[in-house]
Amino acid sequence: MNKITAEQNVLLEQLKQVAKGLGETFAPFCEVVVHDLLHPGHAILAIHNNLSGRQPGDPATELGLARIADPEYPQIVANYANQLPDGRQAKSTSIGIKDSSGCYVAALCMNVDLTLFQGLYNVLTEFDNTRAAAGVQESLDPSGAAVIRTRIDQFAARRATTPRALKTEDRRILIRELRESGCMEVRRSMETVALHLGVSRATVYSDAK
Repeated sequence: MNKITAEQNVLLEQLKQVAKGLGETFAPFCEVVVHDLLHPGHAILAIHNNLSGRQPGDPATELGLARIADPEYPQIVANYANQLPDGRQAKSTSIGIKDSSGCYVAALCMNVDLTLFQGLYNVLTEFDNTRAAAGVQESLDPSGAAVIRTRIDQFAARRATTPRALKTEDRRILIRELRESGCMEVRRSMETVALHLGVSRATVYSDAK
C-alpha cells in the first residue's frame, strides 16, 4: 500500500469538500466523483448524485489508470461523450490533481446525465413550432419595433453588456445612432426604446436631448 504524505492527504480531503459542494449545486443531474489515484484498486473516495451505480471503494477507470501511468497526461479532459451503465448518454469532465512533486494524486470527475436536457429540448422545440395558416398574416408588434429592439441588442452586445445595463452615456450614443438610422421616426419608438432599456420614457427623452 502506498504511504500517503501529509500534503497528499490534505489534497484528498479538500477535494472531497469541493466535490460535496459541486454535488449539492448540480443535483440531481450531475454525478461528482473523487478518485484516489494513489490506490487505484479502490480509488473511489466519494460519490455524489450517484448515476453510475458505483460505490466508494470501487477501482479506478481507464482514464484514472492513464494518469497514474503518465504524469504528463492532460490534467483537464472536458466535455467528452460518455455513457451510463443503463445506456443513458452523459457528458463528462475529468480534472486531475497533482501534488507538489508533479505526480497525480487524485481526480475530480463530473458526469452529466443528458437525458433530462434532451427531453427538455424536445419539449421546447415542439412548443416553439409554429404552423402557417392559409391566408393569415398577423403581427402583434408595432411596425418597426422589432428593428429597434434588434439594433439595441446589437449595440449592447458590442459593449459586452445587456440593454438594461447600459450606462447613461452609452444610452445617449445609442439613441443618437437610432435617430441617425431613422428608427426614432417609427410610431411609438420612444415607448419601444424605454421598454427594451428598462427605463422611463422621460429618461429616453432626456437622453435624446
